[in-house]
Amino acid sequence: MKLPPLLVHAAVLVGAALVAAYASAAEQPDARRFKELVHIVRQDCGSCHGLTLAGGLGPALTPAALAGKPVDGLVATVYAGRPGTPMPPFRGIVSEAEAAWIVDQLVRGFPADGGAASARAD
Repeated sequence: MKLPPLLVHAAVLVGAALVAAYASAAEQPDARRFKELVHIVRQDCGSCHGLTLAGGLGPALTPAALAGKPVDGLVATVYAGRPGTPMPPFRGIVSEAEAAWIVDQLVRGFPADGGAASARAD
């Protein structure tokens, strides 16, 4: 028995929505760590990728630039770096779950930085 195409499309859409909801709910940092992670990305990553993340020595990290890139590969790059390139590993600075959160935020449009004092204030 062949399923109607509309039913197949609806099932795929529901499945994609569930995956997206799960991914966005996965290990959100607390408010203090959120501010620290935003500051790390804006300052440390921004030193190569541009302070607006629109590119510099490293490629742009904007939603448009990351569209279609495999998320697992982006997380691995943040966490483990890219040997033989200037991209360092951030293992030891961020956890793998935090690297996944960073990638999720980059794909959505990364939040503004409130500054290091803001991260320490909490």
